[in-house]
Order: sequence, then C-alpha cells, then structure tokens
Amino acid sequence: MAHLHKKMKKDRPYYYIREMARVDGKPKVVNQVYLGSVERILAMAAGERAGLDKIQVQEFGALWLANLVEQEVGLVELIDSAVLRAKGETGPSVGEYFLYAAFNRMIDACSKRAMPEWYRATAIQHIRPVDIDALDSDRFWKKWNRVDEATVRAIAEKLLARVAAIEPPASDCFLFDTTNYYTYMASDTESELAMRGKNKEGRDWLRQIGLALLVARDTNLPIFYREYEGNRHDSRLFARVMDEVLEAMRRHGRGEVTVVFDKGMNAEENVSAIDAMARAHFVTTYSAYLAEELIHVPRERFAPVDTPKNRKLATLGRDDDRLVAWRTTGEYWGQERTVVVTYNPLTATKQRYAFERRLSKLQAALYEIRAKVRTAAAGWRKQEKIIERYKAVCEELHLPEDLYELSFEREDGRPGTRFRKNHYRIGRHIDRFGKNIIITDRSDWCTDEIVQASLDRSIVEQTFRQTKDDDLVAMLPIRHFTDDKIRCHILSCIAALCSLRLIELRLRRAGLDITAATAMERMRRLHSCLCWHAAKRKSLRLLEEPTPGQALILKAFGYEIAEGVLQKISA
Repeated sequence: MAHLHKKMKKDRPYYYIREMARVDGKPKVVNQVYLGSVERILAMAAGERAGLDKIQVQEFGALWLANLVEQEVGLVELIDSAVLRAKGETGPSVGEYFLYAAFNRMIDACSKRAMPEWYRATAIQHIRPVDIDALDSDRFWKKWNRVDEATVRAIAEKLLARVAAIEPPASDCFLFDTTNYYTYMASDTESELAMRGKNKEGRDWLRQIGLALLVARDTNLPIFYREYEGNRHDSRLFARVMDEVLEAMRRHGRGEVTVVFDKGMNAEENVSAIDAMARAHFVTTYSAYLAEELIHVPRERFAPVDTPKNRKLATLGRDDDRLVAWRTTGEYWGQERTVVVTYNPLTATKQRYAFERRLSKLQAALYEIRAKVRTAAAGWRKQEKIIERYKAVCEELHLPEDLYELSFEREDGRPGTRFRKNHYRIGRHIDRFGKNIIITDRSDWCTDEIVQASLDRSIVEQTFRQTKDDDLVAMLPIRHFTDDKIRCHILSCIAALCSLRLIELRLRRAGLDITAATAMERMRRLHSCLCWHAAKRKSLRLLEEPTPGQALILKAFGYEIAEGVLQKISA
C-alpha cells in the first residue's frame, strides 16, 4: 500500500511516497520515492508541472515468473522443514536464502556481495517482500553454515521428487553424465571436494569440483545429482553412485529402466554391476581404438536411421548427409551385446578438415626438425632425442605417432633426417572420422531406438552448458571456500536449473518453442512502474504494456496485463 510520508529536516518538511509490506509478519517500509518540499508539491498541484512527476521503474517480469514457479515447487517450505529457525532467529529463513539465491541464478547471476544491489533494481518487494539489507554475503554464509552434507542431500532428494511430481517422466530411459567446475580456492585451503584434475575448460592448474547428473530423457529434468572430488575418475565415480542412480531411475521409471552413459564410465565392473541388477539396462559408447574391426567395415553395409535430423535432411534433398548405421553383435564385458556402428558424413568432413590442418602443422615441425639436425645444433644430434621431440609434437597436436616414418642418414658428410608420409596409417586414421560405436544389452530395441538413445545423451550435455552460462545458473566458477557452502551453492543452482526447465516445459505445452534463457530475457524487460500523478496528487503502481512476446509468455501461464494490472485470464 502506497502513501505520502513526511520527514522533517532542519525544521522543514519533505515528502516521500512510501510502500509498506509485511516482512516476517511485521509492517516494514519496502520502497521509498522522494517527492520534495511543500513548495514543489504545490507547484505540481498548480499545474506548473503537468502529468507524471515521478516514475520509479523496476524489473518485474522475470522475477515474477520465477516466483510463480516457486509457488508450485515450494523450495522455502521444503528447506525450512529440514532446517528449523533457531531460538530468537530473525530475518529471512534458511529456505528463503536458498530461494533468493536461486531467483538470482535464474535471471542474472551475480555474487552474494552484489545481490542486495541487484534486488534493489527489481520489484521484489512488490512480488515477495524481503529485507534486502539482510541478503548480504555475511548473512548468507551464517545461514548456510547451519546446513551440513546430510541435510543438503535430504533436501535435494525431496526437491527433485517434487519437481518430478510436477512433470513426471514418461520415458523409462535416463541419461547420466559428469562434468567439473573450477574454483579459485587456494592450495592450502582445506577441502575434500576441491582437487586438481583434468578440467573440461582446460584449467588443470586450478582446483575443481565434479558433478554427476542424471536426467529424465523426455523432460530433461534432473532426478539425481552428486557433487564429488575433482580428482576422481568418472568410472570410479559411477561405481560409487550406481546404486543411488538405479534407485532414482526405479522411483521414476515404470518398468525396465535404461541408463545411457559415456564411454568414460563403461568399466567392466560398472557394466557387470548393471547386469546383476534386475530390470536394469544400459546404452554406452565404446572407444574406436579398442575395436578396429568395427571401424573399418565397408561403407556399403551401413543404412540410414530414422532420426528427426535425417528426416529434415531428406526433405532438403541431402540424402548423402544422413546419419547411417550398421548393426552386429559381439562379446563385451563377458557377455554377448548388441553393437551399432554409426557414421555421420557431416561430422567426418569437419574432422577431416581439422585433421588436415594439424597434419600440415606436423609437416612444418618436421621441416624444422630436419633443419636443426642438418646444422648439428646442440640437443639435435642423438636419434632418440630427435624421436622424442617428434613424439612430443604429435602429442601436442593430438595425432598418432605413426603417420610419418623418420629415417636418419648422413648427407654430404653431415647428419641428416628424412621423413615420409605413411599413407596406409593415414588412411586407417581417416576411416575413423564420423564413426561412433554404441554397445547395449537392449537387444529387443531396433537400431533406430538404440541410435536415438545414444544421440539423446547430448541433452544432459546441454544441461551442463546451461550450468556454465554466465547469466543463467552460472555454477562456474565456484567462489565458495568450504565444502558445506559449495554443496549449498550447487543445490541453489540445481533448484534454479529445475525451475528454468519447468518454465520451458510449460511454454512448450502452450506452443512456444523457446528456451528458458530467451523467456527470461524477454520478461526482464517487463517493468513495474510506481507513478506519482502531480494533478491527482496520488501514486499508482502499474505494469508496462507487454510486447507480443511477453504477452504470449504471460498467456502460457494463464495471465494477462489489462490497463497496467496483472490478472488471471478468465476461463
């Protein structure tokens, strides 16, 4: 409720528009706009300044949409039931600190230090009143200090169960993958999670935290996640969490469940463990270097598969660009499995171009090596040292060492070296391009189903890319410096990720095929305006006239804006 408020400064009255709301059950000033002195207000009333004298504009749409999803998910209630208020505790609850962190991650991720200033530019007090000054980084840390590892895991399990209840998966196929996030944590800071390992952003010198994620194939909603040590190999991690992964799949699947995972996790003990579990199956990829006999099968034995992209290419008359596959069986991990080898001509062409560039660089390095050898430069006289340097160049360029053959001889009394291409080995290497090997125990599935399941693993990869987006979710880099706070940060990011995906699913059902990032960007530009009318001497809060895109998003959630007021669409 807005009203005029008078303040005395040096015995002179000055007036403000104040908006009040209940925060923690008590009335509190949540917004204040300066109007001026009595003389200034009289001048307005006399018509010296007609129309609107003051307008305060705040971001509204994206935050309103985030809060609308929260009303379904109930993150605050879920967390507050697990972490009760302490005696005498005031201000936002622990659940609210998670929620306001998740809201920020859904719209325009920033640090906890910058969060109060970010919220001041929004209409949060009009949407979900809160003491903004209490949302500073110090109080975040104090609240999150009360949430230990066991509590985070219990909250996460309940959160993902609620999300799955809102959008139940209809498929019995689930996608599993892992990634990692670097952190700037110092080497001497104690942490069991932050370790050095092979970083997917190439920052191997920084400590990192791993994240395993299991998503439903049809909804792309997480149903299980686990943070883990940054130096743990994927295959060992998979073995450690496999029971929990399969239990999560069984909770949401209707019958026999299938997990799709990458070749980095298909260690024999992992596959054997899946074999030993009732009504559990797998689809995985396999290294081409371990199955040469499959890679070099004649192209004539491959046939096109039925995928959405292939159908699109066919309508464009690009039949030669379609994905093709060849099916067979073989013994892997102690049992006979179904094997599908796929070939993608478009991928093969891209890999061929990249290979030619790297081969040219290798050739240039060989010319340089030959020049060094001919001058008998220091360090270039022993054959084993020269071969070592050649191998180092190959490793740097990610090329096999057998693509060139080196020989050593004396030329005109001077040491020399010759090199020539091994065309057979180059041809065998090129034959791998565009090829992918899929192995599964789902012999009852047709080839199209197996290939599509493997292709759908890109869904979880897209989810990981969303978590590394600078604006939305932005789990990377992790700037928290204790393991418990890292777990709390990851939980808030997962909550934001789930809410964004729920928005996408709701929009898709309404016929809007747009991403959550696009929707939030559009809705950020829908503002709430507090207007001071000089002639009427009163204030009024109105919403902007929505753009066509904003109106469609509002309609998808059952709302519209009429004469500046948000209201539900009547049935």
